[in-house]
Amino acid sequence: MSGIRSVSSNREPVVITGVGAVSPLGNSLAEIADNLLAGRSGIRDIDPGPLAREPRQFAAAVAEIPEPPAGAACMAATDPDPIDRLGRLCLVPTAAALADSGLPRDPAAAPRIGLVLGLGAEHLKAWEIDFHAGGRRVFVPRREASLAHAIASAVGIGGPVVTAAAACASSGYALALAKTWLDAGWVDACVAGGCDVLSPTAIAAFYNLRALSRRGDDPTKASRPFDRDRDGFVMGEGGAMFVLERRADVKARGGRLLGELAGVGMSSDGAHMVIPSSDPVHAARAISAALADAGVAPDEVDYVNAHAAGTPVGDVAEAGAIRLALGAAADRVPVSSTKGASGHLVSGAAAFEAVACLAAIDRQSIPPTLNLEQPDPQCALDHVPLVARPRAVRVAASNSFGFGGSNLCLVIRRAA
Repeated sequence: MSGIRSVSSNREPVVITGVGAVSPLGNSLAEIADNLLAGRSGIRDIDPGPLAREPRQFAAAVAEIPEPPAGAACMAATDPDPIDRLGRLCLVPTAAALADSGLPRDPAAAPRIGLVLGLGAEHLKAWEIDFHAGGRRVFVPRREASLAHAIASAVGIGGPVVTAAAACASSGYALALAKTWLDAGWVDACVAGGCDVLSPTAIAAFYNLRALSRRGDDPTKASRPFDRDRDGFVMGEGGAMFVLERRADVKARGGRLLGELAGVGMSSDGAHMVIPSSDPVHAARAISAALADAGVAPDEVDYVNAHAAGTPVGDVAEAGAIRLALGAAADRVPVSSTKGASGHLVSGAAAFEAVACLAAIDRQSIPPTLNLEQPDPQCALDHVPLVARPRAVRVAASNSFGFGGSNLCLVIRRAA
């Protein structure tokens, strides 16, 4: 696509210095990279709770949430609302990202550190978790602090704090906001990303929308992005958080660079509440804008991590958007969807897939699309089916397309 202006000049690069994760495929960049590139699946049978719609239900669940890193702050035991599963899924990667970054934790610097948490329907999920545990918070109206503010307090962040809710693109929007804050000079560092939690209501709702796979055989075969036999996505939980800083600041303190958040592109179409637009121009505009923001030409992209969740309509729409945005380069840029392995982490999906891009850059190998046995001719791209593909990766683009038309693309580049 043409007509999108590059805005990447005269800005100090925004780099990633820390990563924290809790996911069905591991709890660190190294562990996730190992599992993705080995083609392992995190999808298994689960008990979906009282709102089950099928005798056999499966999802990509987090087996065990680790403790925060040694020395990291934790929620106070006297908190009137003790931290629940959703809170732990968000707190642990936040604390881990800060520890991983090596960012000096000088209390005087706390007001210059921000937090952006990508999370949709926060209170509904908290109330449901509480209700199924026998609580009554949903019936007792009162003011509750947002999870983002509670986590910021727990880890000693005193700068701006906000929650970004953009459906399946929420954690990508969080990274975009963090980059904006750094570009504007409002913060010196920002923790950003997002996580989500499995819940009986969410599983039932997506099932009733006919968005979930209904395969009844092997759960690991259910998520089939771009495959001719796909029939919906598989839900997952968890996510990732990142510490973002300006490159000059990191080099001045002798810090480590894991990658650069080089570009962000966003668009909206609002074609339908849950069905993506059949016109690829809207999603393609987000991809093209991200490339322009990064100063990257389509033929300089080494890998596209697709949003592709395995829905019949969504995968076709995204393939069309990738082809429109990349033009002739679409025939030679490898594309894969890691949701075949991780499931769809909903609010945490974009953040987890940014980890997948960092893994591709770090290991110089493209994660495969699991279960892609018969590529759909309507999704014609340079797919990476079943097994990882060794390749030099300097620039990766990651798509996230949320319900309601929230389209986003992140460009992640090897840090210089």
